[in-house]
Amino acid sequence: MSATEHLYLDKQHPALWRAISGLGLKVQEAAEEAGIGRGLLELLNVRISQINGCAYCLDLHVRKAGEAGESPQRLAVLPAWRETALFTDKERAALALVESITELRNEESREHAEAYARERLTADEFSAVSWVAVTMNAFNRVSITSHHPVRRNRP
Repeated sequence: MSATEHLYLDKQHPALWRAISGLGLKVQEAAEEAGIGRGLLELLNVRISQINGCAYCLDLHVRKAGEAGESPQRLAVLPAWRETALFTDKERAALALVESITELRNEESREHAEAYARERLTADEFSAVSWVAVTMNAFNRVSITSHHPVRRNRP
């Protein structure tokens, strides 16, 4: 392999990829058990991937969000979710929490986001949403580091 070829981390160490994929499935189960619907789960995955700039994950999770019933309008305005009335209090709390975990802002900002989320989410929802953020951030980093390609959709 030359230094200019992409090294796909998932292919180089498939056992590690299977482990993180298994964690992702467990996080999805925990989110569903906590009452985080598939649409919100995918909305969170999209927002985290937007922040991290992961094209591969954005392509995948925007499609999955649409399949889960998420509207093109809400997906379009997601980076500006605070500026719209299109999101519920629970969704706003979850979005604030995943942004805080993804960006790791200063302590005061993190505490504010966590308090906002704790007022609107149950303990199970808060934990599940936090695990969504932790896991999606890991997936983003694998895909970004591996330079996973986004393939053009066929018409």
